[in-house]
Amino acid sequence: MNRIVIVDTETTGLSVKNGGRVIEIGAVALENGLIVAELTTLINTGAVISYGAFRVHGISQQMLTDKPTPEDVWPEFVEFVGDSPLVAHNAPFDRAFVQHELCLLGLPTANNWHCTLMHARRKLPRLSNHRLETVYSHLFGGLPKDVQRHRALDDARMAARVWMELQQKT
Repeated sequence: MNRIVIVDTETTGLSVKNGGRVIEIGAVALENGLIVAELTTLINTGAVISYGAFRVHGISQQMLTDKPTPEDVWPEFVEFVGDSPLVAHNAPFDRAFVQHELCLLGLPTANNWHCTLMHARRKLPRLSNHRLETVYSHLFGGLPKDVQRHRALDDARMAARVWMELQQKT
């Protein structure tokens, strides 16, 4: 079995160093090229969402009121990913946030990370930019009709398809 987990986060800000926290996680498990499981949840961290972050993902403080806390979410995430390699579009961003959240709870963070953004830049150098929606649209002729951009599960699903497609390109 060849398992890999594609991850996307939505956060309260742009940097862990500035107090940013993960407020939504989306993860898609692939085994032998097929989606076999998904994990997604909003997370009530109690941290204030910056206006800039809100403008990107549209997640408000009110949306987090009755959602699980980090102590509830991150152990489940660790169990979901196991020792699988992790993939994200702009992996350094998501990795920093995920590792920060796991570190706060004393949870392990030994998974290897791969970046669809880096692969897209290398394999599709002529694109005008390498944002997830641009790469996805180039590879698949447009975005899925029901996609909710900058929400963790939909972005993880798109990144999973991008990852699989880029693995096939020489």
